[in-house]
Amino acid sequence: MKKIYHLSSCSTCARILGEWKPGKDVVLQDIKTEKITAAQIDEMAKLAGSYEALFSRVALKYRAMGLNEMKLTEKDYRKYILEEYTFLKRPVLIVGKEIFIGNSKNNVAAAKEALKKS
Repeated sequence: MKKIYHLSSCSTCARILGEWKPGKDVVLQDIKTEKITAAQIDEMAKLAGSYEALFSRVALKYRAMGLNEMKLTEKDYRKYILEEYTFLKRPVLIVGKEIFIGNSKNNVAAAKEALKKS
């Protein structure tokens, strides 16, 4: 399976998708219009090794909700990502059993290679 979780209104996601050029065999899910399900976040966390790896601390709501003042658990990370799409570090690309999370330069390049190989 090849799937990309992204936010269509995010210019960074749009730039990365343009660079990746996903083919017709890649499922795109705009997380704002099609909410992430519990099963999807659980699958992502299993591949990533934790819910924390999927959690974005740069989301505006992170500080606004005072989460930066709290000690969050794995259960908390899961809950907040499911409640508010903005907490998913994006884009997230799944290619088979590999997962690529976020927009760091190295991650984007590795994900592009994985898409080419698959």
